[in-house]
Amino acid sequence: MGSLRFTLCTGLLAAVALFPAASPASAEDDAAGLTVTPASPAPGSDVRLRVADCAERTAIAVSAVFVADVRLTASGGTLTGESRIRSTVRAGTYDVRVACGDTGRVGTITVGQQGRRPAGPARPDTPASPVAPVEAGGGGAARLTAAETRETGPGTGHVVTGLVLAGAAAGAVVLGGVRRRSRRSG
Repeated sequence: MGSLRFTLCTGLLAAVALFPAASPASAEDDAAGLTVTPASPAPGSDVRLRVADCAERTAIAVSAVFVADVRLTASGGTLTGESRIRSTVRAGTYDVRVACGDTGRVGTITVGQQGRRPAGPARPDTPASPVAPVEAGGGGAARLTAAETRETGPGTGHVVTGLVLAGAAAGAVVLGGVRRRSRRSG
């Protein structure tokens, strides 16, 4: 997996190096096809990217502000993908590079200030990680057995054993006291 990602990033950088936005007109045309929602996200927030007029079924968007490279997939005639803005990024404008087939696109993303809520949906519909811990070990029967033991309390066997041990302890104390008295007197 690591070598695949390295290969994709190297290929993307080579494509961007071979097809730079040389003139202001071409940079403007390339940027026109890239849309970032929300327009000015805060550090740590989620963003959605859309790339129009790309004949490819998949592409990768790369920027220094993203936690990970954005995998764009075809959806309704455009390429879309989601990522998260690094929480350590400072407010400012950053480049977003997209390799769409043989052409490289360069757009920008403007990161807002920390603490400012982005306009639009900031959280995905589904959580990014599990919301509850997974119960491990013991199986499902272990929990039922423990619950049953707590509910019923000690049984007859436990009571009898406790009484026998208490009687033996009391007998040992009495016997020890009798022996001490006999040694002192005799």
